[in-house]
Amino acid sequence: MTVTATERDDIVIRGVGHSDAQAFAEDVKAAWIAFNLSALEREADRLRRLHTAIVKLSEPARYPAACEIAPLLSEARAIDVSLLSKLQPDAIGPEAAERIALIRRFVADPGAIRANAIVTFLTAELERWKDFFDTIESKPLTPEQRLSVVVDEDATLVLASAGSGKTSVITAKAAYLVKAGIRHPDEILLLAFAKNAAEEMSERVEARSGVAIVARTFHAIAYDIIGMVEGSKPPLADHATDDVKFTNLIKQILKDLVHALSEVSSAIIRWFAHFLVEPKTEWDFKTKHDFYSHMEKQDLRTLQGEKVKSYEELQIANWLYENGIEYEYEPDYEHKIHETGRRDYCPDFRLTDSGIYIEHFGVRRQKMPDGSERLITAPFVNRDEYLAGMAWKRQVHAEHQTRLVETYSYERQEGRLLTGLAEKLAPHVTLKPRPADTIFDRVVELNQIDSFSQLLGTFLRKFKGGGYSLADCDGKSERLTLGGRAKAFLAVFEPVFAEYQKRLGGRIDFEDMILRAAHYAETGRYVSPFRHILVDEFQDISQSRARLVKALKAQHPDVRVFAVGDDWQSIFRFAGSDIHLMRHFGDEFGGTFNGETGVHRTVDLGRTFRSIDQIAFASKTFVLKNPAQISKQIVPAGKATEAAIKIVMAPKNEDEKKLREVLTGLSAKLGPAGTASVLLLGRYRFLEPDMRDLQRRFPQLRLSFKTIHASKGLEADHVVLLNADSGRMGFPSEIVDDPLLALVSPEEELFENAEERRVMYVAMTRARHTLTIIASNSRPSSFVTELSKDPEYGIAAQSGAEQAAHACGECGGRLLDVRGQDGRTWYRCEHVEHCGNLLPACSSCGASLPRRLDGSVEARCACAAGYPACPVCKDGWLFERSGRYGPFLSCVRYPACTGKAQISTSMAGVRATKSKR
Repeated sequence: MTVTATERDDIVIRGVGHSDAQAFAEDVKAAWIAFNLSALEREADRLRRLHTAIVKLSEPARYPAACEIAPLLSEARAIDVSLLSKLQPDAIGPEAAERIALIRRFVADPGAIRANAIVTFLTAELERWKDFFDTIESKPLTPEQRLSVVVDEDATLVLASAGSGKTSVITAKAAYLVKAGIRHPDEILLLAFAKNAAEEMSERVEARSGVAIVARTFHAIAYDIIGMVEGSKPPLADHATDDVKFTNLIKQILKDLVHALSEVSSAIIRWFAHFLVEPKTEWDFKTKHDFYSHMEKQDLRTLQGEKVKSYEELQIANWLYENGIEYEYEPDYEHKIHETGRRDYCPDFRLTDSGIYIEHFGVRRQKMPDGSERLITAPFVNRDEYLAGMAWKRQVHAEHQTRLVETYSYERQEGRLLTGLAEKLAPHVTLKPRPADTIFDRVVELNQIDSFSQLLGTFLRKFKGGGYSLADCDGKSERLTLGGRAKAFLAVFEPVFAEYQKRLGGRIDFEDMILRAAHYAETGRYVSPFRHILVDEFQDISQSRARLVKALKAQHPDVRVFAVGDDWQSIFRFAGSDIHLMRHFGDEFGGTFNGETGVHRTVDLGRTFRSIDQIAFASKTFVLKNPAQISKQIVPAGKATEAAIKIVMAPKNEDEKKLREVLTGLSAKLGPAGTASVLLLGRYRFLEPDMRDLQRRFPQLRLSFKTIHASKGLEADHVVLLNADSGRMGFPSEIVDDPLLALVSPEEELFENAEERRVMYVAMTRARHTLTIIASNSRPSSFVTELSKDPEYGIAAQSGAEQAAHACGECGGRLLDVRGQDGRTWYRCEHVEHCGNLLPACSSCGASLPRRLDGSVEARCACAAGYPACPVCKDGWLFERSGRYGPFLSCVRYPACTGKAQISTSMAGVRATKSKR
């Protein structure tokens, strides 16, 4: 007999007789069977329990969530390694072998078995609770709503687009958990963001289901946790519930720090003088239009009060003001310059006492291959023309013996713009620095303190709520290349934050409340009774609130998070909401199973009970222009029988007139006894019209006004969006998101106007039947332009014509028609403070603007009149002018353009043809 050994040579036993060998073999087999059966018997109870649990997965009585199945899988894997993989089927018999094979199949492919179990459960559960879903609300729940209620994964995210019935889902979910015997009412935590929303939800759950579950705000549950752990609740700061008080406290802290005349006061004044606006220059842009658009958003107002045309000019002006040097900005030059063909010369600055002029030149130095240097201009600036202009200005001052001090963009690039200016002026002026408190009072006069205090307040709340440190912010500013502005801001924020914390004393604010409660839950000082956490308006969750939810979830292995929200409606970043938490819901709140992390389930409600198809689809298309938004299916409430979205273009100062026309049209469609609700929306509170007068004029319309943020959750038959114009206080707002907030946000939104686009979506989806957008015909917002130009939105016609889009040949902006003091029509560049391109309307029709096609030598008007094109500029055309040597042709843009030509026979023919027309 040969015995095979694993760790040595085979053993050969010789000379055994047949009968002895037979007996030996039978003894070995009996011992082998006994050994296997004995091992099996020792784990019989465990195996029976595992087998029963796995068998039940074929027809589960409860949703097979990852947190429920993971312990089963863990135990099955452990016994498989220690026992099942070693047992021999022939030794234990076919019945036991089949039971073990089932366990091993589960171990081998648990994902497929759990997935089949989920499908089986959902099919049966939806049928079992059909009557409940038919009657829990006034109307039967939709298939999507029913599915969201019975899905019970470790973390479930319900995507509830506008008007999709999210409150019905939360109501049904809470009632289902109790009625199905899954949870007792005191094991369910129902969370809302606002007190009134929590009260409404509690009442609705009890009224609909007879189940008493108290919905609470995050702050209420956090305050209760603190009270239970500490034995009493610390007093709440006065400003915690009052945003105005909070902002005023920040303003007072700034004022007190300045008047303390410390190093902090210098940091604060430095911020207002040099970093209040984003420090970009023409070198950061590829086109004049982009540069001018950016500058107009920045409100480049100096401490003296005038608006300047560039950030570097702002630095110079504020340095002069800080140091008590009186100056004039862009004054008329003291000597008249004759027959230059240029506009009157206005230097950048003139120092009042010394008479010194300052010109700031936008040039930088470029190293050439041979080691020499040359001056270069921004990408969109003609270098030769600019350098010629510099030479001409120097020549003017030399000829008239006026003193000129020059500064250059390359000096700022090299970090010595202001130190260099100080050196150049030292022989001519005496510095008389203004006290910090005097400068601060000036900042207050200019109303610059309010917006900065709001920025500080928003930053402070996000800083505390996100658990950030100053080192975190400093490091992130380096990664995001926010440069000196971020350092200047943090130099102010650090002492402001320290003083804010000091003034809290023994009181707490809402951020402290949430974070302290989260800490108590994390450390086990608070033991949570909750097994299901239901969160409404999840898109508004902040980092600190998310931390509390995670701490409560981590206390027990079977806790579920059920979140209902819409990332398309995330519009409260200023209050600390963090859209990152919803976009990465699984990573943040999900469970683990079979080596997979972030296990969660997403249910898309899809169907809207509010908006008809045109509004529902247009708003979806609009918000999904940002690829970071989560895509959802939309089933509209009905089909439009006429145009549901209208854009009304209002001439200057006629917004109220157009609003009355819109309301007249809506009222006219109602019968004698008919009524309709009309919601007027504005991006800002100051846009509210005279509601009493409007209600008196239109008694059949139930009129109301809300800001878009305040309108969330509301709906109306008709919505009218007011003042959808471009500009700092337009829509999209150009003052909402300071890049500095990225320092206290885990994920920066790179898409332009990302949050404002969601605000627009909220505005659009308040409407059931019609949406009317009123915008300026001369400066409609980028949103209005997008909606009207892109055929994807299906907005076929507009009420009131938007001006024909004429591109400015000087900067690429738009040429807009304006009425001159002489009553004539002119076309002026939208960037009037920077570009100055101005053209008269066609002299033949007096209304339209002659334009030339590429390569054409003629500018032709819509009225068919034609003119010789200017040989110098892109927009002008030539007309006859008289000079000292007789008539000649000159550009209509003179003196901005000096293009001219002699009158030739052919030109005379053109003039003759034109005059006949």
